[in-house]
Amino acid sequence: MKIEVLFPDVANLYGDLYNVKYLAQCADCEVINTGLNDAPAFLSEKVDMICMSPMPEFAQELAVKKLAPYKDRLKKLIADGTVFFVTGNALEIFGQYIENEDKSRVECLGLFDTYAKRDMLNRYNALFLGEFGEMKIAGFKAQFSHSYGGDNTDRLFKRIKGAGLNPDDDGEGIRVNNFFGTYLIGPLLVMNPDFTKYLLKLAGAEVKSLRFEAEIRSAYEQRLKEFEKPDIELA
Repeated sequence: MKIEVLFPDVANLYGDLYNVKYLAQCADCEVINTGLNDAPAFLSEKVDMICMSPMPEFAQELAVKKLAPYKDRLKKLIADGTVFFVTGNALEIFGQYIENEDKSRVECLGLFDTYAKRDMLNRYNALFLGEFGEMKIAGFKAQFSHSYGGDNTDRLFKRIKGAGLNPDDDGEGIRVNNFFGTYLIGPLLVMNPDFTKYLLKLAGAEVKSLRFEAEIRSAYEQRLKEFEKPDIELA
């Protein structure tokens, strides 16, 4: 399996790059780190998974500028079923635009019908509990923006507690074919072993067990018990 990590030189907040390092410990895979000044590997070779992590807001514009010439290629990869794992505000650059407080806009790739609104004076920090099929998903959020719209865009997770794509949305994240984009940050894959296995198998990896699976699963089950308590508010 081959994983390409886009722009780890700037897209590296909240320790999300360790999601990829964990995948590399769980399966036989090659990791390609593509910097802002590098030509993406997905242009010239087959990659099984493309990952992008959260970044400072200024870096979103750099990422859009870098990827804009390859918009058609990205669109085809998504249509053909390449696995994308995109976390935090990185998901916003695949939407239509990001709106600043003064109503100015950062034009994005326009691959999905969503758009984002920033509020840099108010960081939204919360826990999240949701569903992915029959799986429960637990995670964290820390963001200055929310996304809206996307009538034709599938949501990734069904919200149980916490905010969805925005506080009024019952769905969290974006899923189109095998594109998985979520505002959830940090050790998302370490925290959710079944979802991690699902992603790896979808990308073609043969996985019988995860690294430290017994310990990770024990922590996951304990976290679910805490998050599911009726008196616990996650947002």
